[in-house]
Parts: sequence; structure tokens; C-alpha cells
Amino acid sequence: MTAKATAPKTAAPKTTTSKRKADAAVATSKSIDNQIEAFLSSGGEIQQIPNGKSGQTYSSPRAGKPAAKPAVAAKAAE
Repeated sequence: MTAKATAPKTAAPKTTTSKRKADAAVATSKSIDNQIEAFLSSGGEIQQIPNGKSGQTYSSPRAGKPAAKPAVAAKAAE
């Protein structure tokens, strides 16, 4: 008798219906208050920004490459 070599069967991946638990909140209101107090005591300032203002700065748009002339238009111009 000869034994046939068979490839080992691979197990199907397990699926789970349970959802992953959400990570615990790292910053509590007390820890945020402590961070603010440390910031202010080290000389930091809190800026009051009026409603409707943005912290973004706008500049002129960057110059792009000029558009290439289509080949048809270039031949027609000759």
C-alpha cells in the first residue's frame, strides 16, 4: 500500500459577532482642568477668538504650469 501525501487542511478563519469594546476615555474633565491650570501657571495665555473668525491664514494661490496647447490647435494656427 502506498500512502498518498495530502496537504494539511487549514482551518477556516474564526468570525466573531461581538463588537470590540471602546477604549476608555483618556482625558477626563478633571485632567483637562489640571492641564489648563498647568498651562496658565507656566505663563501661557488663552486667546479669545471672536465668533466667525478662523485660525487659517490665506495666501495667494500658487502659480501652476501653463496649460499645454492641444496639438490640433497648434496645427491650425500654422
